[in-house]
Amino acid sequence: MMVNAVLLAVLTICLVTDLKNRKIYNKVLFPALILAVILHLYFDGLAGLRHSLLGFTLGLGILIIPYFLGGMGAGDVKLLAVIGALKGAAFVAATSIYMALFGGVMALAIVLFKKGLRERLQFVWYVLICLKLRVKPQIRGYWTEGAYPYGVAIAGGTAVCLGLKGWGLG
Repeated sequence: MMVNAVLLAVLTICLVTDLKNRKIYNKVLFPALILAVILHLYFDGLAGLRHSLLGFTLGLGILIIPYFLGGMGAGDVKLLAVIGALKGAAFVAATSIYMALFGGVMALAIVLFKKGLRERLQFVWYVLICLKLRVKPQIRGYWTEGAYPYGVAIAGGTAVCLGLKGWGLG
């Protein structure tokens, strides 16, 4: 129960700061990481420590490549790693699926409503024609510019996973 309270507090703070400042702060993540390790070590001994470290490693590993490719902020990577440290590898793996779905819906909404619907439909038509003709569409610039607060997708995926997986310690 304590782990879930820490998780919900971290998610709430990171969601607000990501929406407001487009940042997920280390001063929130690092204490949560230390607390996760301490809680798991205290309640489950070395097995709990292993559980926490495996979750951390998987959470870090899931987003590290998108980070190195420039498609993800370091705060997003660390947030998913902390979620893994708190809830374990199985939880963070399931969370990443829901997170990706949330992120995809957010990206689609941003693309569709960024300027105007007419331009979006023209773009979709252009891409479909290029695919039909087996020509690589040129989509640099406007279509690939900008970022969005992926912490929202991470928080949403985690909330769904919490709702489906329950409130257990593991």
